[in-house]
Amino acid sequence: MKTIVALFAAVLVFFPARFALALTVDALPTSGGELKIGLVGHGSLYFEYQGKIIQVDPWSKVGDYAVLPKADLVLITHEHRDHLDAEALALTAKPGAPVVANVTAGPKIPGAKILKNGESAEVAGFRIQAVPAYNVAHRRPEGQHYHPKGEGNGYVIAFGDKRVYVAGDTEDVPEMAAIENVDVAFLPMNLPYTMTPEMVAKAARMHKPKVLYPYHTGETDVTLLPPLLADSPQIEVRLRPMK
Repeated sequence: MKTIVALFAAVLVFFPARFALALTVDALPTSGGELKIGLVGHGSLYFEYQGKIIQVDPWSKVGDYAVLPKADLVLITHEHRDHLDAEALALTAKPGAPVVANVTAGPKIPGAKILKNGESAEVAGFRIQAVPAYNVAHRRPEGQHYHPKGEGNGYVIAFGDKRVYVAGDTEDVPEMAAIENVDVAFLPMNLPYTMTPEMVAKAARMHKPKVLYPYHTGETDVTLLPPLLADSPQIEVRLRPMK
């Protein structure tokens, strides 16, 4: 496992806000210019590239979307309240900005473009691929999976020659093995809803990202992950406060 790579630079950004807000923004060079990655918290991220902003699963509990960068495109992975927050969506999306959503969140968002698992589209100048996100092992007390197969999306986004995979709420599903050429991956790691550290390590070995961020981590001890990938020196694990 890599300990540090020169490709990334990290800075701490402070925004004036209704509540204290400080987040880490990493920078990654691409063939089309610098990609900035804003780690807002939980499952919420943003990407800044060529003057445009993509917001992913904006949630008011972890970010002040009145002051965070306004979105030219919003990606929603599924309909759970920590991923589909109408207040945050209304605050962050520029007028007329497209919203891409999965099959369960899309009908709740006027004008949203729905992508099913396996579908791709060019939206706001970005190539977006929707990939499966679901549970295999973890279920609600009544027996239903927290995230049923065929509903939730992960997204693979192309930024020049770099590909970023935001997994959404998922376990280490076999479809991950078909996701190729991943430069940066965001994999969820919290129980009982998504993955254990062991599952995240298995998932990372399937699609082999160059850089891995555990996110949506809840109360999971994220320091358990790097030792599990000690046998995979090509993968750099980056730990950020993404509870």
